[in-house]
Amino acid sequence: MGPGPSNVAPSVLKAMAMPLVGHLDPVFIKMMEEIKTMLRAVFQTQNLMTFPVSGTGSAGMEFCFVNLIEPGDEVLIGVNGVFGTRMCDVAERCGAKVTKVEAPWGRIIEAQQIADALKESRPKLVAIVHAETSTGAWTPVEEISRLAHDAGALLLLDTVTSLAGCPVKIDEWQVDAVYSGTQKCLSCPPGLSPVSLSPRAMEAATRRKTKVQSWYLDVNMLAAYWGQERVYHHTAPISMNYALHEALRLVLEEGLENRWRRHERNHLALKSGLEATGLVLAGQEGHRLWPLNAVQVPNGVDEAVVRKKLLNDFNIEIGAGLGPLKGKIWRVGLMGETSSLPNVKAFLSALGQILNESGRKTNAEATSAAAAA
Repeated sequence: MGPGPSNVAPSVLKAMAMPLVGHLDPVFIKMMEEIKTMLRAVFQTQNLMTFPVSGTGSAGMEFCFVNLIEPGDEVLIGVNGVFGTRMCDVAERCGAKVTKVEAPWGRIIEAQQIADALKESRPKLVAIVHAETSTGAWTPVEEISRLAHDAGALLLLDTVTSLAGCPVKIDEWQVDAVYSGTQKCLSCPPGLSPVSLSPRAMEAATRRKTKVQSWYLDVNMLAAYWGQERVYHHTAPISMNYALHEALRLVLEEGLENRWRRHERNHLALKSGLEATGLVLAGQEGHRLWPLNAVQVPNGVDEAVVRKKLLNDFNIEIGAGLGPLKGKIWRVGLMGETSSLPNVKAFLSALGQILNESGRKTNAEATSAAAAA
């Protein structure tokens, strides 16, 4: 129940144990097409260039920047946590001139901040973290997308913690480049990064004046492998693609909207249970993620001791705060397979027992009843 990886369905683990085939085998190529089709459905896009990059979510981040940015390009990046900060680092390594639009950790990037920054610059790319895993902040992007496009910029979106856990609508929001990870709400082991590029983004990647700085992540070559040509590029991780294929099948079998509602319900159950315990969620009201919940550590409580007891005594893992939020929050993941009411109740019960032992009295029955209601 930490910030990832989430639990994995037994059928996904079973898929990983299937016999290997060659990465150019007709059977594998057929599965590649099915993965692309299912990813388009989950991303809510018709983009032809939609596929999983061989690497974790950070590889997806780097894929987007190295393909779209050339030395000297201006980039506007929203920074309200660890992953906005990481975007800046990656963009600078591409030779970009980076302008940061910053918000306190736990707050969202406001559209007005982007509007004000665009008055001062004309960037090639605006990049936003949709779901900031380090804080639980959930930034709306529809208005930011409009502002970016009005300024002639591409929009890049990080959906590592939001994809399949809350609404992600790439075509409707006119997102040009997006990346995610398999180990969060898709409930697949870490190792692949689903990405999607719009026709505008592909045009920027194919009309570059300089070579993409990463040979491995160059979409111009990867397109020939994931496209109809099937030109050898690298040995794809066969077993991970088996796993993603099954994980995507499970997502679509449940139904995207049903899956979003499940994540919302369990987020609200956790919120209600915490309030009955006398605890609250941190972060900006109205913009708290469903899959990743930042719980405010009460005064006088050693958050590291609580996490250790949860793990050792109850076999429950949660995450610590990072950066300015270190020691101030617990990060509780309710992603994919992990997002269930029994898990919420188990966590609340264990947390209540630990707090009671430390002298902070909680009512376990009231907490459980609040979560169930």
